[in-house]
Amino acid sequence: MTVPSGKPSVLFVCVHNAGRSQMAAAWLTHLAGDRVEVRSAGSDPGASVNPAAVAAMAEAGIDISAEIPKILTTDAVREADVCVTMGCGDTCPVLPGKRYLDWELEDPVGQGLEAVRPVRDAIRALVEGLIEEIAPGPAAPDENTRLETPGR
Repeated sequence: MTVPSGKPSVLFVCVHNAGRSQMAAAWLTHLAGDRVEVRSAGSDPGASVNPAAVAAMAEAGIDISAEIPKILTTDAVREADVCVTMGCGDTCPVLPGKRYLDWELEDPVGQGLEAVRPVRDAIRALVEGLIEEIAPGPAAPDENTRLETPGR
């Protein structure tokens, strides 16, 4: 099923919707622009987005500080063309006819910025591959967003 706009719809899911899924949604929005409908949710949402994830994405020029973790619903899965899970295990609803991807990524909960950077970079690479599959087209104008931090 495609959203009424005709764009593919992707739902990113992790347990707390506070790190991995928030970074993935931000990368997809940033890199694909309006070519893809993007959502994220968690099976047990946290109170706020992980500060290390916020800082890591800020280094890449993407602000996720205003994002709020959301609860995963069956309706959210139903509305998605692709559901990307990141460690939510059996708590993610599985509906027939949906495409599921499971990205094995370290959970950044309780980790500092140094540990979150590689997760952020791995997510970007996975998102870039997903875009090529579901919504190929011109890259975002700032496709060369640098991920290195000053002095690294």
